[in-house]
Amino acid sequence: MRILERSVFVGPSLYAHFPVIRLELDLGELEQWPTGTLGATFVDGLVAALPGLAEHGCSYREPGGFIRRMREGEGTWLGHVLEHVAIELQNVAGEDVTFGKTRSADKPGVYSVVYEYVQKEEGIAAGELALRLLSSLLPAELRPRGSVPEGWEWSTARDEFIRYAQRRALGPSTASLVRAAEERDIPWLRLNDQSLVQLGHGKYQQRIQATVTGRTPHIAVELAGDKEETNKILASLGLPVPKQELVQSEDGALRAARRLGVPVVTKPFNGNHGRGISIHLVTDEEIVEGFKAAREHSRSVIVENFLSGDDHRLLVVNGELVAATRRTPGHVVGDGNSTIAQLVDIVNQDPRRGIGHEKVLTRLVLDAQAEMMMERVGYTAESVPLEGETVFLRSTANLSTGGTATDVTDIIHPDNRDMAVRAIRAIGLDVGGVDFLSTNIAESYKSIGGGICEVNAAPGFRMHVSPSEGTPRDAAGPVIDMLFPPGSPARVPIAALTGTNGKTTTARMLAHITKMAGYTPGLTTTDGVYIDGQRTVEGDMTGPVSARMVLSDPQIDIAVLETARGGLLRAGMGVAKVNVGAVLNVQSDHLGLKGIDTLEQLAEVKRIVVEVATDCAVLNADDPLVLKMSGYTDAKVICYVTMNPSHALVREHVRAGGRACALEAGVNGAMITLYDKGSHIPLLWTHLIPATLEGRALHNVQNAMVAASMAFSLGIKLDAIRQGLRTFDTTFFQAPGRMNVYSEHPFKVLFDYGHNAHAVAVMADLAGRLDTTGRRIVVLAGPGDRRNEDLVAIADAVAGRFDHYICRRDDALRGRDGDEVPGILARALRAAGVTDDAISIIPDEQKAIDAALGMGRSGDLLLVFADALVRSWKQIIKFRPEGAPEARAEAGATPITPPVTEAAFDEASFADLGDVVRDERGVRFSRESDD
Repeated sequence: MRILERSVFVGPSLYAHFPVIRLELDLGELEQWPTGTLGATFVDGLVAALPGLAEHGCSYREPGGFIRRMREGEGTWLGHVLEHVAIELQNVAGEDVTFGKTRSADKPGVYSVVYEYVQKEEGIAAGELALRLLSSLLPAELRPRGSVPEGWEWSTARDEFIRYAQRRALGPSTASLVRAAEERDIPWLRLNDQSLVQLGHGKYQQRIQATVTGRTPHIAVELAGDKEETNKILASLGLPVPKQELVQSEDGALRAARRLGVPVVTKPFNGNHGRGISIHLVTDEEIVEGFKAAREHSRSVIVENFLSGDDHRLLVVNGELVAATRRTPGHVVGDGNSTIAQLVDIVNQDPRRGIGHEKVLTRLVLDAQAEMMMERVGYTAESVPLEGETVFLRSTANLSTGGTATDVTDIIHPDNRDMAVRAIRAIGLDVGGVDFLSTNIAESYKSIGGGICEVNAAPGFRMHVSPSEGTPRDAAGPVIDMLFPPGSPARVPIAALTGTNGKTTTARMLAHITKMAGYTPGLTTTDGVYIDGQRTVEGDMTGPVSARMVLSDPQIDIAVLETARGGLLRAGMGVAKVNVGAVLNVQSDHLGLKGIDTLEQLAEVKRIVVEVATDCAVLNADDPLVLKMSGYTDAKVICYVTMNPSHALVREHVRAGGRACALEAGVNGAMITLYDKGSHIPLLWTHLIPATLEGRALHNVQNAMVAASMAFSLGIKLDAIRQGLRTFDTTFFQAPGRMNVYSEHPFKVLFDYGHNAHAVAVMADLAGRLDTTGRRIVVLAGPGDRRNEDLVAIADAVAGRFDHYICRRDDALRGRDGDEVPGILARALRAAGVTDDAISIIPDEQKAIDAALGMGRSGDLLLVFADALVRSWKQIIKFRPEGAPEARAEAGATPITPPVTEAAFDEASFADLGDVVRDERGVRFSRESDD
């Protein structure tokens, strides 16, 4: 039994609309051993190791269902068991995950195991530990060799996993803030492995780190960390604080204690979480030991008066006290029979206690500090306290060291409430905690005394959110409401689109329209990430990493995400939902890769984009596979796009008040028309859109219709849509490799990145529509990782439409021999009736393009399908036909300075780009794919 492959999906995927991990698991000979054949010992051992499995319902949908499934008849297979164990392990570590799905794969004994996760590393570790646990429970003769290390113990491995998970999980305070944000539909992104979190998207974002917010003044944090300065500021305002002195030596600590009067407290100058604090120190020896303990955490040590009373934490947010908690240090209560060590074990049996922040309370530990506390009262771990006697094992009441918390928010005296608010305001914090000692929090400090011993700039919320006793308080909600007042925006509009062809051009069109409308767009495409029209990252950026990159940018206020098949299959989408999702088409490309063998399977992948659309799903009604996606979206509105004004379904949709975009014929040409709620809205003549080459480029007419539909569904005004379409062209600068035209030679060059049969056919059709007095020549290629039938289809798409064909290959062979791809293309052309003298095989891309340019004569049209876009475009614009001014100059003639052309501008704009760039995974590649 072994894991063959692991995929981590960060967002919506084929398997779920939330993060999941997929394992390809090979059971090997264990395929013949379902749980029912392994005997009761296996199931009993598994339930003993993870009692929580008894709550799993499985297909029975009731507690105990999964265990019943394992025991009945032949039982269930171990892939299914691993799924449940991986889920339960995460539950044990404190994560709330429930989803899992296991299916047999194409190969015998191989299973697809899918399960939900919260933290990536924890989810991966859960799968690995689940595999090891199951292996350890197998009979020795069935246990895979090396699957269980010698000396391995389940209890130790479980606790190590919990600690590992907690080190990577959000802390309880940060987690409560994230939950509060989710309840308010505020998106969030974790920015590092600790507690730095972005709330909101784009220009609306706010940041938190634990309970410190992006609005917390730095000087206030510094003041709160300087205990001496805090004490002085609060004392100057008449707030109750103990007297204290700052010392750097043991003798200094002793002298300070004598001046202040014992008992005293020693604590680090800038410590936190109760570390290094010693209280009620009376003797010189205790004071020296207390100084040493504090010195481990800070070079300077504070000695202050000991204030008697219970330890309270008063939480103030945005100028209001939102919670008050009484904290009790970790302790045991004697029963007259048990030793302290035994009492600790009894306390730790409380199901509310766990490791670290795993649960509401933390387990007690008999360590050096506990021994010191016991020694003060003359006890050891083997001592037996009297019945009812309380033995403290900690001097401070922090929950992280085993303390308990009791909510007292409802009984705090108004004077004490005001005192806490004044203290936090005095330091300047937006979120702060006051540590206040009082014998009775329900009475005023002015009457019974008490004092502030600390102000905390990053107060923990666990004691308030999950107190040991009393009412849980919403400590996080007021923080989120402070950062995002009700009614204020937190999200930017998100538009995502996919399809086999046209998605890059359409994404660029839409981003251009949004910019014309006054937005600052963030755009992800196959050639990089663009912020407000400027490329910030090069490479194929159509996966989840680039989506996150755009949404993290504090400048953008709208996001346009080109989403490719590869990213969806590799890691899912980068966002949980989008406002507008669109699918342009589903055509044969990339089939036979990553388990996608049919167009129907490919459609299922691309459908994810509209499955997560909330406001509008834009669908190409002229593509049957796309049209069927309407049944899989929960978007409020479906907008159909059709170039057929007689489309029966769209007609009925429009008559019912639905939204659509249709191409209608008129006296002046073809008009892009919008329909919505019974309104008929003529938008723009197609010949006025530069990208359509006066309406001849029908594929760009369709792309413009989709872009217009998406913009309209985003709420962009019609005039801005019209302006955007009328000013968007297909120059190399604006849309590299997307139907670029170069007309500065005696012949015309049409330049495109088409790499599948549908895209090639579209460009071949356009080449036939363009007026040409000379020959038509094509430079043809296909990616090496496509199936033979896909390469044949590419050749068939151009056969009979050109006067000469030059067959080449890409630089990246992708598993093919050097001349294999051009050979397949040439044979397919011959089979389609193209004569041998019309076919040239020139494998190298640069040589093939040079040959085509050299063949070009006045009036000819060259269609060049390129892979290395920047290199090939430079090659075209730098080519000098015989008889050109530069050629005459080389022959001794007087040169004629050519005018500055748009093409020259394009060249200059891309002069610093190389052909080798990096995609979002950091992988070097020569522009090979669109996903």
